Amino acid sequence: MTEQAPDRRLLIDGRLTRAKTTFASLNPATGAVIGHAPDAGEAEAEAAIAAARRAFDTTTWATVRDFRAHCLDQLHRTLVEHKEELRALTIAEVGAPHQLTAGAQLEEPIGVVRWYADLLPSYEFSRDLGVAEARGARHRRWVEKEAAGVVSAIIPYNYPNQIALAKITPALAAGCTVVLKGAPDTPLVTLALGELIAEHTDIPAGVVNILSSSGAAAGEVMTTHPDVDVVTFTGSTATGRRIMAAASETVKRVFLELGGKSAMVLLDDADFQAASMMAAFMSCSHAGQGCAICTRLLVPRERHDEIVAMVAQGLAHIPVGDPTDPATYMGPLISERQRDKVDAMVRRAVSDGAKLVCGGERMDPGFFYRPTLLAGVDPDSEIAQEEVFGPVLSVIPYDDEADAVRIANNSAYGLSGAVFSATEERAVNVARRIRSGTCSINGGNYFAPDSPFGGYKQSGLGREYGVEGLEEFLETKTFGVVA
Repeated sequence: MTEQAPDRRLLIDGRLTRAKTTFASLNPATGAVIGHAPDAGEAEAEAAIAAARRAFDTTTWATVRDFRAHCLDQLHRTLVEHKEELRALTIAEVGAPHQLTAGAQLEEPIGVVRWYADLLPSYEFSRDLGVAEARGARHRRWVEKEAAGVVSAIIPYNYPNQIALAKITPALAAGCTVVLKGAPDTPLVTLALGELIAEHTDIPAGVVNILSSSGAAAGEVMTTHPDVDVVTFTGSTATGRRIMAAASETVKRVFLELGGKSAMVLLDDADFQAASMMAAFMSCSHAGQGCAICTRLLVPRERHDEIVAMVAQGLAHIPVGDPTDPATYMGPLISERQRDKVDAMVRRAVSDGAKLVCGGERMDPGFFYRPTLLAGVDPDSEIAQEEVFGPVLSVIPYDDEADAVRIANNSAYGLSGAVFSATEERAVNVARRIRSGTCSINGGNYFAPDSPFGGYKQSGLGREYGVEGLEEFLETKTFGVVA
């Protein structure tokens, strides 16, 4: 794999190939073109699905777990060996700061491959139900887990390494075959994964296919084709709804990891200084481009102004700038289009009565946006209800603990959350009343390969990571035989 190669290729049926046309990928820190990706359409998507179907139906991939474990071990070693090339490409194309690639942008996802490779030999694909009496005879029964089939995986731009590996690794461990489509804003990183698979692993032809496209045609084929058994998608709730509807025509299994508008609740006995600093830095992690980031900060009404001042002080100390600089904490937004969206939402929030404490400004060159703090936010306003996907934190006052829980749950989403209190038991009790798939207690980190991740309500369906993530790609078959 050549670092930041200007012309990458699709992976279809074991072959690295090109499309008739290409599209440019930009460095969001500079706006400069860094390379071109093949623009796959319906024909390429259909070829990839046909390859995945053939590999699933006619090879032993789905039935020989030792070989799958071997291939995942190879993939892990390959990713480790090419880590620095992937790091440079991720920084350039995603705009991820160098220090973030040591965590969720690159190195932690590589660890996910290791975790599933280690899980596979010990996972119980068969479970004995014992003998039951029925109709005058004894019947021995058991349950087997088997691969669900062909998987279409569609990922967004914000954490392309992490989300791609969170989807394809458990699918491959389960015995499925996969068609993966990268995001239009970050195609090169995902295509690089395909090159590594093709050139450095024994994964058979057709088991993994990787596409890039600038439009919707390939994705539409991937979500409607009758030969696809499972669709796994991470992205906006609006797109997730469309995918769910499209997949319903053939009753496909659907996994959706969608939007979030998570709340961080500071109870009245919390360490406000520590929690305020965490809120400031979390809201600017990857320029706020994370679905599980807490973008609503719920604070006791009588301490609102005091806490706002603390958060503003924290935001003022966040290093923003060149993602290649190891000292940089926050890089750019992914595109000018996204920056326009964030800026427009901030402007509307101020018009709706929120106070702009700091930020709300573009920073050039590139697609940077200054860390932004809004105070006195109405919990029913657009900025408190809609996902921003930018470095914007909204502070919302509450009257008492019950009011805090009500406001936290006043959302169509339910992906994550956080609670701070001097008493862990109190924080956990409040967290249990918040309708979300994950929750941090006093700064605790839940995110790891063995921890299921997903949301309630319109934040999605299903779970990634952990044993639950493997079982998203398994079917259950029950047997009975006369004993």
